[in-house]
Amino acid sequence: MKKMKLVMVGNGMAGVRTLEELLKIAPDLYDITVFGAEPHPNYNRILLSPVLAGEQTLDEIVLNPLSWYAENSITLHTGKKVVRIDRVKRVVHAADGTESPYDRLLLATGSHPFILPVPGKDLPGVIAYRDIADTQAMIDAATKYKHAVVIGGGLLGLEAANGLMLRGMHVTVVHLNDWLMERQLDDVAARLLQKSLQDRGLHFKLGTQTQALVAGPNEENNGRVAAVHFKDGSRIPADLVVMAAGIRPNTDLAEACGLHCARGVVVNDTMQTITDPRIYSVGECAAHRGIAYGLVAPLFEQGKVCATHLGQFGIGRYTGSQTSTKLKVTGIDLFSAGHFMGAASGKPEDADCEEIVLSDPFGGVYKKLVIRGDKLIGAVMYGDTVDGSWYFKLLREGRAVSDIRDKLMFGESNIGDVGHQGHSKAAAMADADEVCGCNGVSKGSICKAIKEKGLFTLEEVRKQTKASASCGSCTGLVEQLLMFTAGGDYSASPKTKA
Repeated sequence: MKKMKLVMVGNGMAGVRTLEELLKIAPDLYDITVFGAEPHPNYNRILLSPVLAGEQTLDEIVLNPLSWYAENSITLHTGKKVVRIDRVKRVVHAADGTESPYDRLLLATGSHPFILPVPGKDLPGVIAYRDIADTQAMIDAATKYKHAVVIGGGLLGLEAANGLMLRGMHVTVVHLNDWLMERQLDDVAARLLQKSLQDRGLHFKLGTQTQALVAGPNEENNGRVAAVHFKDGSRIPADLVVMAAGIRPNTDLAEACGLHCARGVVVNDTMQTITDPRIYSVGECAAHRGIAYGLVAPLFEQGKVCATHLGQFGIGRYTGSQTSTKLKVTGIDLFSAGHFMGAASGKPEDADCEEIVLSDPFGGVYKKLVIRGDKLIGAVMYGDTVDGSWYFKLLREGRAVSDIRDKLMFGESNIGDVGHQGHSKAAAMADADEVCGCNGVSKGSICKAIKEKGLFTLEEVRKQTKASASCGSCTGLVEQLLMFTAGGDYSASPKTKA
């Protein structure tokens, strides 16, 4: 039987995860061809920040080496950008003239950074922070220059600023809002975060609008950016300007071939485009029910559903995702999920929310739980996030909390006999309990792999199960499971430096 042809445009985490899920259930259904604009195999984009900070190397964040594509008979075109889709003939065309016919097409083109439309945005020394090339450019700049300005005080901007500071640069974060990470934190948690980052050496200009990026004299620096000017008349020196002011879905290719786009390539609950059922879309380029997700867990959930339909099983529907946030800055514990603003959001539906707050400014600990009716609908925590995964589980499952409301703030250990540290938490989990939210890996799957495959290190568990291989927030719990299951044979992974 002749195989159908599946072409995937984009070689990132969401798309490749879809292929991995497809190969599990229908390994012989398609001849698969993948086009990637970058000259690399699939890598963990989430871990670019630890690479910039010198905590990991580029080789360590590769998720699917070239050998994986070969082993699965996937034709991989790296460094080839697809520029046109012929939906009538069902052929994709790359910029170098390469053509590939398809029976099914998967668009996983991701997103691109939003560049502020200000004078000087195209100067040498002004870059975005999105991929390996950007990360390497920042590492190189840190060896030659002193002053860096990061425009954007969100998750990515702060991770970039921290990495540049650790590489010796004087870094100023410029943010339009009055507090950092306003989409993930309330003002109290944000102030604690700001103080912690200032104590480390970062500088901030909040509530400030950028007016222009200005070059220095050509004879001194070849016209490279030299300063940032602001609407309030102030200015600061800058040898490097990093734009981290948000992302936009890559929809040009889809729009050009007539696919309906609105905040992304519009898809239904089976991840098929609403314009052409032969074409699917997942990841940051896809818009589902008006939302384009930028976090990894929802993208992997999309990929799993998409794979079941590409595999002709016709099961599963993607209905949206609850998301949580964790900052990847070593030594800072921060977590948020759901409707964490509560009544302060100003939305009518949040007016009747209750808030339970624990605040210890001197100890650097802040927790806020938001309850509506009988359910936990949001949480924000700074300084002590050990119960973050438990709160997120309560939130996702929509469980009633009236019976435990009085003890809810004090965490899971006060509800039963499960401790936070050591083996007790791992031992008390049910096999079906989820450990890695990004990849949907349960305790039972991890323990089974450890026993059956003789795994003794965190890296071995990551390779076999993908647990803790994405955002890394579940690493501690995976290590607990290793200690609990492997016992004395467990080998802790050493920290590596770039």
